[in-house]
Amino acid sequence: MEPRLNYATTEPDSLKAMMQLEQYVKNSGLEPKLLELIKIRASQINGCAYCLDMHTKDARAIGETEQRIYALNAWREAPFYTEEERAALELTEAVTLVATNRVPDELYQRVRKHFNDKQYVQLIMAINTINSWNRLSIATNAIPGEYQPAKK
Repeated sequence: MEPRLNYATTEPDSLKAMMQLEQYVKNSGLEPKLLELIKIRASQINGCAYCLDMHTKDARAIGETEQRIYALNAWREAPFYTEEERAALELTEAVTLVATNRVPDELYQRVRKHFNDKQYVQLIMAINTINSWNRLSIATNAIPGEYQPAKK
């Protein structure tokens, strides 16, 4: 596989715009492990190898367990996730597949049991941001494998 192009060098403002979204999500106050689970789950659905490589590494770097990472695509059957995480993961799936599934009122009510108005919007923004990264990486054929989490 070869990358098609590097969008960041071809159009630097595209990376700047995406990084502003990423910074918003990072500063939202949502729990970092939850954000990584959202990023991994959306990337699984979208089939984005680059983002899966990146976010599984990032999740491990902040202490996420191998068991929870490996079972994420079957989160409904696995007992390792909290009710709050389950609500966020179900919302991730619905928003990622919005053209097919929409976001039903019942799901909205389940999510709202765990997240207030502001957090609901923050979740949507986190899901939208990773979906945008997935689409950039897939459309430009970003090659996974070399990413390493920042040292803290």
